[in-house]
Amino acid sequence: MKNILLIASLVSFAFAGSAFAAGDAASGKEKSATCAGCHGMDGNSAAPTFPKIAGQGEGYLYKQLMEFKSGKRANATMMAMVAALSEQDMMDLAAFYASQAGKSGKAAEDQVELGQAIYRAGNEGSGVAACAACHGPTGAGNPQARFPKLSGQHADYTVAQLKSFAKGERANDAGSMMRVVAGKMSEAEMNAVAQYIQGLR
Repeated sequence: MKNILLIASLVSFAFAGSAFAAGDAASGKEKSATCAGCHGMDGNSAAPTFPKIAGQGEGYLYKQLMEFKSGKRANATMMAMVAALSEQDMMDLAAFYASQAGKSGKAAEDQVELGQAIYRAGNEGSGVAACAACHGPTGAGNPQARFPKLSGQHADYTVAQLKSFAKGERANDAGSMMRVVAGKMSEAEMNAVAQYIQGLR
């Protein structure tokens, strides 16, 4: 019950600052050439360490770009990439990638049972909240609250982010919600839920 109340309050907090001006997808496509090397032409990256951003929520993508630019989210490569971008550039890029179709992956079969359990129900014993509570049963995310789409995301990338949240190295989550959740997860749970997410449609 405490987890449900915590999630509900954090969702309300996230909604409070969710409004932003929409970008232009056509302009974003023209500006995306330098992004393609890591994220692919349409945002479906081939390398498992680079996130798939096709079909990701526009507001979420814009928020991440803004936070790489401000230094709130630290990543040397991304901070260099966004340094010269204007707010309009970032809105346009977000609109372009949000308009693209995301491609799903395939989960390791031996990880699905545990991964599905964590994703859908969490771990009551250790206090891990269900991923589905914020990211939705199909991993579609919550665009209004800027909770990201997870379905089809590379497992390697997801594990890296969970570990980064758990260590406090990534700290751009509203109300520390991901730091709290990831900090309670075992490595086995992280690996399993990441595999489940990779195959989620």
